Amino acid sequence: MVRRIISMVMLSVVMSWSVNAAQGIAFIHGTGKQTDAYNDYWTGDFVNSVRLGLSNSSLYAVVNCDFDQFMWKSEAAGCLAEQLTTFIQQKNITDLVLLTHSNGGNIVRWIMSNPTYDNRYPNIISKTTKVIALAPSSLGTPLADTVKQGNVFETSLGWLLGYDSDAVSQQQTSWMAYYNQHWLQGTVNRPNLPILFKAVVGSDVDSAIWDGDSYCAGYQYQVALETTQNWLDSCSDGFLNCSSQRGAGVEWFTDKQRTKGREPLSHQQSRRDCFNLDTIIRNDI
Repeated sequence: MVRRIISMVMLSVVMSWSVNAAQGIAFIHGTGKQTDAYNDYWTGDFVNSVRLGLSNSSLYAVVNCDFDQFMWKSEAAGCLAEQLTTFIQQKNITDLVLLTHSNGGNIVRWIMSNPTYDNRYPNIISKTTKVIALAPSSLGTPLADTVKQGNVFETSLGWLLGYDSDAVSQQQTSWMAYYNQHWLQGTVNRPNLPILFKAVVGSDVDSAIWDGDSYCAGYQYQVALETTQNWLDSCSDGFLNCSSQRGAGVEWFTDKQRTKGREPLSHQQSRRDCFNLDTIIRNDI
C-alpha cells in the first residue's frame, strides 16, 4: 500500500513537471539590422524544419535586432534580451535552446558572460539549456581587418559584413582577442560559459558551376565566398577561419563529418537547409 502511494505521488510529480515544462528555440541571426529574419536571413524552410524537433513545434521565436551595433549595445544585446524575455514569459519557456549564426554567437556570449550587466540576463541564462552556434565568429575574421584597414573592399565583403559598421570593427581579430580576454567567457584560458556552447564549423566553399550542391542557398553567394577565401586560411567557410569558429565553447562537429554527401558548409549555407543541416539540428534538440 505504501509503495503504491509513493508510486502515485512520483507519477503525479512527473506528470506535473511534464505539463509545466516547455521547451522552446530562438533563432538568433548574425551581423546586420534585421526586420524579417524569418524570411531574409534563415528562410521559412530552415526554421520550420528545425522547430519540428520540439515536442510543441509552435514554441519558437525568430529574433530581429540591430546586430550592426557593438554587442553590448541596447540595440544588440539589449534587444536580444528583451525578445528572449518576452518569449520566455509569454510561452512559459523552461527549457530554451538558442540557435545562433556568426556574430550572433558573440552577442549571446556577451549575455552569458556578463550576468550582472542587465537584470534580464540571469533569467535568460537560467532558462537556457544549450547554445547551438553555427559558424560563430568567436575569434573574429581577417576580412574585418581588411575592411577597417582600408586595403581592399570587395563587393562581396559588403553583403557579408554590412559595410562599415560597429559590428565590423568588433569582429577584427585583435578586437575580439581583447574582448575574449577581458569580457567574454568560453575561450582558451578563460572561465567556461555557464551554458553549453557547441559550434558547427564550416570548412570550405564549393562554387563549381557544374556541381548542383553549389546552388544551395544561392550560387552567387558561393562565388562571392570563394573570392573572400583569398584572405582566409585553407580551412574556412568563406567568411571565417575554422580556428575562429572553434574558438569558444566546444566543437560539435565540422561540416563534412555529418552533412549529407560529406559536403562543406559555406558561411551562407550554414544558416539554410543545406545538406541535412536542418535535420541534424532538429534531431539534436
